[in-house]
Amino acid sequence: MRVCVAYDCLYPYTVGGAERWYRNVAERLAAAGHDVTFITLRQWPKDEQPEVPGVRVVAVGPRLALYTPSGRRKILPPIVFGAGTLWHLLRSRRYDVVHMASFPYFSVLAAAVARPLRRFQLVVDWHEVWTREYWDEYLGRLGVVGWAVQLLCARVAHHAFCFSRMHAQRLRDEGFRGEITILEGQYEPQEHPPPQPIDRIQPVAVFAGRHIPEKRAPAMVPALAAARRRWPELQGEIYGDGPDRPEVERLIDDLGLRDAIATPGFAPGRELHEALARAVCMVLPSRREGYGRVVIEAASVGTPSVVVAEDDNAATELVEDGVNGVIAASAEPEDLADAILRVRDAGETMRASTAQWFERNAERLALETSLERVVASYSSNSS
Repeated sequence: MRVCVAYDCLYPYTVGGAERWYRNVAERLAAAGHDVTFITLRQWPKDEQPEVPGVRVVAVGPRLALYTPSGRRKILPPIVFGAGTLWHLLRSRRYDVVHMASFPYFSVLAAAVARPLRRFQLVVDWHEVWTREYWDEYLGRLGVVGWAVQLLCARVAHHAFCFSRMHAQRLRDEGFRGEITILEGQYEPQEHPPPQPIDRIQPVAVFAGRHIPEKRAPAMVPALAAARRRWPELQGEIYGDGPDRPEVERLIDDLGLRDAIATPGFAPGRELHEALARAVCMVLPSRREGYGRVVIEAASVGTPSVVVAEDDNAATELVEDGVNGVIAASAEPEDLADAILRVRDAGETMRASTAQWFERNAERLALETSLERVVASYSSNSS
């Protein structure tokens, strides 16, 4: 089949879960013998050409800054990408399948306009479905516009993939009437240390992710300070980078924790897995997650996770409280500290149950399982 994968970012030029997902989709389809084109905004120098094995990469828009200084998505790039997507779909050869993310939404609307003329199967991934309240918080007075565009996209006829039960239900609530497939697997097996015996575990809590407002990396610092009042040996390692990084550093200095908390920045996968393997827990204080893959990465090395009970946090679907981690009541310092200490007190018992949880769920949560379902859906829907 001739398949067009559309997303305005391309890994590794930008880094995130969605970027990895679309690159994996494109490479998996190409490896299966499909003719694959990846359309995106250009994020590389003009004199370079991205190399994705077996995939034709086409820039349908110029290089643009995607984020504001505060870490919010800018409005212009999605509009430009939508226009470029429409032009490409109308002017290019005919595709059998067009597979894209719901966000940035203008590309979905572009596909809806082009499909009657070009007659392709449309597949849309809904990594998240935002509430009206969250749209208002994110865009202020323009929140109603963002929410209206999301509603419009939900009414476009397509096959929908969701990555959590939460967002699948929200998509239904927004008026979607088509077929929804929940893809639970985004974990990529890789070489990493096996689960470590309890005597090799260090008193370290690890955060790994982009330092953007939704992930609340700065919340780690006062939480560690609160936990250290009851566990003075506790250390912290805060991996990643982003617009909230200066606030993380400021809090470390203000609370006098420079000797207790390290901020290594982004780290290669092997290094991060080694850090997780020796940590007492992984802490993800996010208020909003569409999936939460780092929970599975932590469990793969036997390390429990601490996540936060928030209405927009789908990562809680990956944690069985008391089995492979703890769901904290909030991201307030004392609540996160209590959760970290619960993991410590559970000790070897929780580490063993975390490793067992991963073994039971590894196939269901594997990226390859999701990719197989994606490829199968193309065949079944085209027949």
